[in-house]
Amino acid sequence: MALTNAQYDEIMHEYEERRALHRQELEDRQRYVYETVEGYKELEDETASASVAFGKRLLSGERLDRSVLRRELEELARQKLILLTEAGFSSDYLDMGYTCQDCKDTGYIGNEKCHCFKQKIIETLYDKSNLRMLTKSANFKLLTDRYYQGEDLIKFRGAVKAAEEFINNFCSDYQNLFIYGTVGTGKSFLSICIANELLKKGHSVIYFSSTGLFELLAENSFDYKNKGELRGIYEDLYNCELLIIDDLGTERTNSFVASELFSCLNERDNRKKATIITTNLSLEQLQNTYSDRIFSRITSNFRLLKLSGQDIRKIKKIARKESEDFQ
Repeated sequence: MALTNAQYDEIMHEYEERRALHRQELEDRQRYVYETVEGYKELEDETASASVAFGKRLLSGERLDRSVLRRELEELARQKLILLTEAGFSSDYLDMGYTCQDCKDTGYIGNEKCHCFKQKIIETLYDKSNLRMLTKSANFKLLTDRYYQGEDLIKFRGAVKAAEEFINNFCSDYQNLFIYGTVGTGKSFLSICIANELLKKGHSVIYFSSTGLFELLAENSFDYKNKGELRGIYEDLYNCELLIIDDLGTERTNSFVASELFSCLNERDNRKKATIITTNLSLEQLQNTYSDRIFSRITSNFRLLKLSGQDIRKIKKIARKESEDFQ
């Protein structure tokens, strides 16, 4: 599935805005240092003057040793660093900032698209759920065990530990997670927490509700005009570093869904690409709803994490209502 020219231009415009923002931030920091660190601006001017004077002498035909200029500039840089740190600033205070250090907010490393650009493509094409927004309200900083007790608490802490191991070993250990259990026990929340951490590390993540995934595939599978589009969708689904299928079982299950689900799981397993599935289905319901080969593939290739307990969404909704009534 390819970007339109308008979508590509929009992404590149976002990179331009990032660079402009960071340039402005750097200029503001430079201005502040010039105003508060005595002698720093003079050293900065001396650095520029030395380079210009050396260049003019070269252009006039003088044979000069470039190492002389290099040593002079290194000494000026050393003096500036001393002034900066003695004034209480960090040594990198006047370094250019970037949202992505790898591509320096250009979207490309050499001629190859950066991982951040690839994720922007994924978000533009597939992220109807707006994963980036979801991670602001579902992340490990907000994760809490206050809604769990007894055996439910033990299961929850075990699932969190498994999630942390999944993240820490993501680059070295191929693994999949199947998070199942009763409604409102934090399954989707935990999957988004994992997605958030991997996005921060530069990995590509596609997040789909089960309904949204199979609707997208159906729309493109039954229209012969979209065959090229469909091939692109499959490649993205099979090759992204992490695919999350949320709320499996909420889609209208039929032979098409079962076939597509198996193909997706099989291809990703062949390519050793990680998958997380969340569902309200029990293992027995999973086997009854889908084919035996899907059940076998999940139970043998996925780490099974069961969450149980009260419906947290319902508890929060009641608490909000009581708070509004009290006000």
